[in-house]
Formats: sequence, structure tokens, C-alpha cells
Amino acid sequence: MSEANDSRSKGPVQTQAKVVIPEDHSMVGLLGSRDEHLRVIEGAFRADIHVRGNEITITGSPEESGDVVRLFEELIELLRAGTPLTVDSVERSIAMLRMSTDRPAEVLSLDILSSRGRTIRPKTVNQKRYVDAIDKHTIVFGIGPAGTGKTYLAMAKAVKALQNKDVNRIILTRPAVEAGERLGFLPGTLYEKIDPYLRPLYDALHDMVDPDSIPRLMAAGTIEVAPLAYMRGRTLNDAFIILDEAQNTSPEQMKMFLTRLGFGSKIVVTGDVTQIDLPGGTQSGLKVVQDILEGIPDIHFSRLSSADVVRHRLVSDIVDAYHRYDSALQDGDPRAIKNGKRPRGQG
Repeated sequence: MSEANDSRSKGPVQTQAKVVIPEDHSMVGLLGSRDEHLRVIEGAFRADIHVRGNEITITGSPEESGDVVRLFEELIELLRAGTPLTVDSVERSIAMLRMSTDRPAEVLSLDILSSRGRTIRPKTVNQKRYVDAIDKHTIVFGIGPAGTGKTYLAMAKAVKALQNKDVNRIILTRPAVEAGERLGFLPGTLYEKIDPYLRPLYDALHDMVDPDSIPRLMAAGTIEVAPLAYMRGRTLNDAFIILDEAQNTSPEQMKMFLTRLGFGSKIVVTGDVTQIDLPGGTQSGLKVVQDILEGIPDIHFSRLSSADVVRHRLVSDIVDAYHRYDSALQDGDPRAIKNGKRPRGQG
């Protein structure tokens, strides 16, 4: 609950607003241990925030005071929904209030999957739109840089669909040729050769499914993890199919994969078009497919950015720095030329 009053003087108009925290809510949960959440909020707004008992008084410009009141109302709503607050979730809530019309409480409290004592939820507006698109469309492309949760969230939706009996099986696949390596040059049996390429999918799966049950589910065909080449010639019915690292498919492979779609199935394709490992001169199927399929009903493209990175904070800065560098090289900016290298296309 909040109230506001104007305090007019010779200087700028100052508004004083008050937020009363319900008695059944912990002030420590709201403000953080040693007020760490409160410090984040104070650093983000040009307003004076004073806490006394279960009342929070905000003094500042009408706009700033209003934003702080809305933030506290959203944080209280998150706590009411059983979502614990962290410094990260407070920072993301502030960013959402400033950059979109989506309510932080609706984004951060959306439960995708509860498994093994933890709940998987979107952490950004674009992530929520991505998982919403998976619910609404048959084929969804999740395109964005590393750390934006493209594969992890798709995997959570797949496991949830299996639990709900919306599908009979989960199929996880990715190209088996990356970083210039070829399977024929690797030691071991075929399965030992492909295992390193599929390991990230196994790791995500172990976070969401009881590890002891995975061998049984795989033996029964309920969960299948296989290289993309194994998809050729098949029709995949009643399945949730995820193609990961799709930037390393050729246009022909992408077409082959998409045409495996059968009745009662859903496809999610994920990839990062800035990390293509294909041999020089080979087009990326993920790049080409955007021009071919954009605008077709029941096919959706979700695009995530560095703002959606949910790994260490530096990852977002690294992604942005590389994007600026690549753009500068393409523009022929001499400041971006390092170690005597010239922009592509120049002698």
C-alpha cells in the first residue's frame, strides 16, 4: 500500500511517497541481508529512501518516486508469490520497469518447471516471451548469444511437456562437427566420439530429470540424445524436438531437420549466429532460414541479446565488446584493427 504528497518549494517539485509493507512479509526478505537489496535500489534512483519499521518513505521527483514505489510493489508481489529476492532479481526488476511494459512480478514468478528442489523461471522479459512463444507455436527459433538460456529454457519446456503427457518423447540433437574437428579423427567408438558434442545437452538434462532415471528413459526411447545426422529419413511424431547449436548447420541440414516434423510434435531450434564454426565459405542454415521462414504462421523467431545473459555479469559485457569490435571491422574502423590485421575484404 502506498500514498504520496507533494512538497513544493523554490527548487524542483519533490514528491514524498510512502509504502507500507504488510506485516506478514519479512523486511529482511525485501531489503536483503544487511540491506543489500536496499543499497541496489538507492544506487539506481535519484531519490531519498528512508525505512522505519514496516514503512518505507521515498522523497524525490514525481517520476523517480513513482518508479521506486512501483518497484517495491513488484518486489512485494514476488515475495507473495513465493519467489525469493536476490540482488540479481532486484537489478533485473529495475531494468524491466525502465525498459518495458512487462511487470517484473509476472516475468520472474513464472514457474516453467520445478524439479529436484529448484524451480526454473525466466529471468528477463525476452526469456518470458521466448517460453510463451514455445507454448503458442509449433516451431520456435531461439537466437541469441551464449548465456541467454536458449537451450536450458527449451529443455525445461520439453521436460514439462513430457510430464504433462503433451508429448511421448524428447529428442535432443545438435551438429556433431564443431570447432574444425571431424569425428573420423577422434579416438574411440562412435558413441565415445559423439559424446563430447552432446555433453552440454546431457548436463542440462541432469539438472531437470532424476539422473538415476535417465538411462531407463533413454533405453525406452522416451529421451533420445543424438547427432543431427541421425535425424535423416525419420518422421518425428508426438515429440518435443530441440536442435541446439543450429548456427553450425548448413542450409541443407536445416531443411532436412525441419522437414522431420510429424503430427503432435513441437520443434525448438537454438543457436548463436555470432559463433559459427562451419568451414570457410559454408553458409549457416540458421542465418538462411530467417530469410526463408520469417512471417510463416505458427513459426516464431525469438531474438535474445546481451541484456538477457544470465551468467556472470562480465559475460554480457564481453558479448557487447565483441559485437562492437566485429561491427567496427566491417566498417573499416582503423581503431578496431589489432596486431596488423585489416578489415575483411581489404588487402
